[in-house]
Amino acid sequence: MLDLGRINDTVSTAELVTQLTELVEMADGSDIEAVYCGEHHAHEFTIAPNPFQLLAYWASQFRRVRLGTAVVCAPYWHPIKLAGEAGLLDVLSRGRCDLGVGRGAYPYEFARMANGMTSDVARETLEEMLHCLRGLWAGNYTHDGAHWSFPSATSTPRPVEAEGPPLLVSARHPDVFRMAVENRCHVMVAPLDMPFDEVISLRERLDAATANAANGWQPDMMVVRDAAVYDDPAERRAIVDQKKDTRRYFDSLFRTEGKVDYGFVQPVELKAGADDDDALWQNNVFGTPDEVIQKLKQYEAAGTDVFVYGATWGLDWAREKRSFQLFLDEVLPAFTRDDVTASGHG
Repeated sequence: MLDLGRINDTVSTAELVTQLTELVEMADGSDIEAVYCGEHHAHEFTIAPNPFQLLAYWASQFRRVRLGTAVVCAPYWHPIKLAGEAGLLDVLSRGRCDLGVGRGAYPYEFARMANGMTSDVARETLEEMLHCLRGLWAGNYTHDGAHWSFPSATSTPRPVEAEGPPLLVSARHPDVFRMAVENRCHVMVAPLDMPFDEVISLRERLDAATANAANGWQPDMMVVRDAAVYDDPAERRAIVDQKKDTRRYFDSLFRTEGKVDYGFVQPVELKAGADDDDALWQNNVFGTPDEVIQKLKQYEAAGTDVFVYGATWGLDWAREKRSFQLFLDEVLPAFTRDDVTASGHG
């Protein structure tokens, strides 16, 4: 998973685009199935005002890897616009679009993009958006909902396949698992820095939603974890220290006292326990190739269908590139397509 992001102006946005494009080139030449980028606004920590622009840029250069959003935020879009943007990317990429949709996350962004919308209302917009997308891709769809209403409309352009590109939903709340299964979507989950038990709990939520829907749909569970692979065990210290520093910026966007100055997020102090070195190492996919393989075997056993390699979370460029190369060369060959599939994520 790849996002442009910086905490100061020592690296330009243009340089970040060049670095991310090099990672996509590496993914395209490997067995990585897909590359994803997200949507964020009004801060430099993740620079992603419209992921379709980056994905279309990569579609023009690389011919194999799938290209997806992880995720666009339903409250920030009109359904007709989102259906059309996804349709155009699907055409430009020759049917390689994966459309990931979520309710949004950062309170900082909700305050600026959605009039301070609450998470409950954001979930409602997500469910309504999923209904609209299917209808607009089918054509001549009329909608009269709680958040959007419009006369008969058809997505233009229409996607390569009549049913539209694969849909995936970012889920944590049980109600989002329900709506994902009911709308025949795959599910992407982000345990963040929580212990592995959270992965098991997320799988249980998905299994419960699948059983309750009883519609024959068997969604993939895609698990996003920040990743770092290194061949020198002494690197562990630097990786964990960087993770702790990155958390200070990430947490700021979730706190009411967090500040952003001219686009740059101002870090906050970590809450008690959030800086535990061993927990941060264990709860993320950090380690030597053998250690990472063993961690991914745990994810496989817990019902993970797709592992999403969390890149660009704060490592310096040399470490980022080296980590991804080690993952491709020494970790990925340990898994077949019937095991865990690795997808690039930023």
